[in-house]
Amino acid sequence: MGFIDSSVTAIAMPAMRTGLGASLIQAQWINAAYLLALSSMVLAGGALGDRFGTARVFAAGILIFVAGSVACALALDPGQMIAARAVKGFGAALMVPGSMALVSRAYPVADRGRALGLWAAASTMTTALGPVLGGMMITWGGEAGWRMIFGLNLPLGLAALALIRGRTAGDRGAAVLRVDWVGVVLATLGLGLLAWALTQPGAPLGLWLLTALTLAAFLVWQAMAPAPMLRLGMFRSRLFSLTNLVTLFLYFALNGVMFYLPMTAVSAWGVTELQVTAAFLPISVLIGLLSAPAGRWADRIGPGPLMAAGSALVACAYAGLWWTAASGDFWGHVVPLMALGGLGLGLAVAPLTAAAMQGAEDGEQGAASGVNNAVARVAGLIAIAALGQVAERAYGSGTPGFGLPGAGPVHLAATGAAFGSVALIGAIMAGLAALLAMGIGGKAQVIARR
Repeated sequence: MGFIDSSVTAIAMPAMRTGLGASLIQAQWINAAYLLALSSMVLAGGALGDRFGTARVFAAGILIFVAGSVACALALDPGQMIAARAVKGFGAALMVPGSMALVSRAYPVADRGRALGLWAAASTMTTALGPVLGGMMITWGGEAGWRMIFGLNLPLGLAALALIRGRTAGDRGAAVLRVDWVGVVLATLGLGLLAWALTQPGAPLGLWLLTALTLAAFLVWQAMAPAPMLRLGMFRSRLFSLTNLVTLFLYFALNGVMFYLPMTAVSAWGVTELQVTAAFLPISVLIGLLSAPAGRWADRIGPGPLMAAGSALVACAYAGLWWTAASGDFWGHVVPLMALGGLGLGLAVAPLTAAAMQGAEDGEQGAASGVNNAVARVAGLIAIAALGQVAERAYGSGTPGFGLPGAGPVHLAATGAAFGSVALIGAIMAGLAALLAMGIGGKAQVIARR
């Protein structure tokens, strides 16, 4: 539920904007509110599990998530939807680290790295599966289709709670453990201000300064806090730092294209919500097929070459989207290029998580995986917030506006220019990820850097 939800709204956004009367900035915040709560709370969510019991906090996260989903399904305006999405993000922040901890406890140390690598691959695969489910529900559900997307989480959540009951190792937590609430507040404020500044045209200098000061205060507090949510010492490892930079750039590209492509195809290219899922299904399939063998290849030759090759394929795919965006040829250009990007992600995702854990000290592999996951969520938050202005400027001042249904050659050309700009930036970011991954190197270099 947690990972599908971060992408399922992308394909539903045109219908949601029409149903709620949302502007482009409000559409960005419908998704950004979820990612903001998730990325700022996910590390503290692990600490809450240690403090109060992993399975207990995991179940509480499911309940909060389901309650937020019901509120989303019943929302009547953009403000209500944004608030409900933030609630869901908070619930997901309790679920995600709890799931990692439960997986870690279920496997011996020798198999734990591979298990967490498969967990990360599954999270990316389900993120890509979100638009597929969304397209089916919107097509079959009519005007209420986008509300059904959120209603689906009610039976899924109840089923998850039933599976947890009696099937997880009981733990009551440790009362002596601390939760870094100051860090949570500073991270939420800092990332929220950053998203606000990125979505506001001509944001004032004072807002940028306040954002920088808040994020700096978060880092200072993490350096001095008795129980920080983010241990900065982990980044002394060159391997760990490089891997998280690769994650930041690659997931920026992935989230940006995944969010704005459905909006483009449905509003201007004459593609239905169900048809647009053809661009996303290959990603899920290829990640599912390639993650396990890619993990084995990474054990044999090291994660760096696979991460570099995979990121380079994503960069080529998104460069192709930029080059062909003006034509609006969904079946001839977009679908094959997205499949190429899916091949690259299938090669890169599992080695990426493995490299993050290899770069951590012994005993911190779980925390390293959590940090890497948080970086991926922050990358999505920044991408969606920043690329909206890029798309809007490239579209120009014409009507009806980027992402809104329209017809005619002017709207087609403007929408193609807008999405092409998004795809070009995605290609550049994925290319940077490939260059950084080349610095990680093969197996011998990874061992040396530990």
